[in-house]
Amino acid sequence: MVKRTFISVISQEENKGSVEFQVFSFTKKLKKVTSHLKLHKKDYLSQRGLQKTLGKRQRLLTYLSNKNKVRYKELIDQLDIRELKTS
Repeated sequence: MVKRTFISVISQEENKGSVEFQVFSFTKKLKKVTSHLKLHKKDYLSQRGLQKTLGKRQRLLTYLSNKNKVRYKELIDQLDIRELKTS
């Protein structure tokens, strides 16, 4: 129930350029493409698009984790995203 309220707050947010909104929209897009690829395993163009979108989301999450750890932790908890690997 907490996830839905958080997601509705993000989707109604007026600042569509915020990192949280962008990560949310990329996550939504990734889920859609992943479900498409379950049906169409040989759709290589969609696979490439998935990889590019994953890279964009990863870069945004890295940026957010460097700028504000608290907002980063809240976002990955709410969207059920794994934490970034630290090297």
